[in-house]
Amino acid sequence: MTESKALRALREAIVLEHMESQNDHDFDTSLNTFPHPRYEIMASGQVLDGVDAVRAYWQRTRAAFPDQRNKVIDVHHADSAVIVEFELQGTHLGSLTGEEVTGRSFKVRMAGFFFFDKDVLICQRVYGDTATVMAQLGMLEVPEQF
Repeated sequence: MTESKALRALREAIVLEHMESQNDHDFDTSLNTFPHPRYEIMASGQVLDGVDAVRAYWQRTRAAFPDQRNKVIDVHHADSAVIVEFELQGTHLGSLTGEEVTGRSFKVRMAGFFFFDKDVLICQRVYGDTATVMAQLGMLEVPEQF
C-alpha cells in the first residue's frame, strides 16, 4: 500500500470510528478521534471549539433526540479531508431549545467534512437541512408545491 493509500485508509478509519462511536453514545471515543475537538454546524452557524463545547453539544442533542444515529451512505476523499454523506435520524423526545416535544421522528441526508492535517483530525464541518428536519417533526409547514 502506498503512503497516500495508507493515509487515506487511516483517515477513513478515524472518521468511521468517530461516527460509529456517536451511534453508541461513546463520546469519549468520539472526542479522542481528534486532539482538539472542533465542530462547525453550518445550518446554525455554531462553532463548537474544545472538548467541553463539543461534549455539551452532544449531551444537548441526545437529550432531545436520545435515539439519534447516523448511517454512512458514501465516503469520499480529498487532499485534506474525508467527506461523508450520511443519513441522520432520531426521535424528538426532549426539548432542544425550549420547543414543545413532538414525539415525531426525522430522517435527513447530510454531509460531514472531516478536515485533516496529515493524519490528525482537526475539524468536522456538518452541512444539513434543518427545514426538512423541522417539517418532519411538525414544527414547520412546508407547502407541497410552490
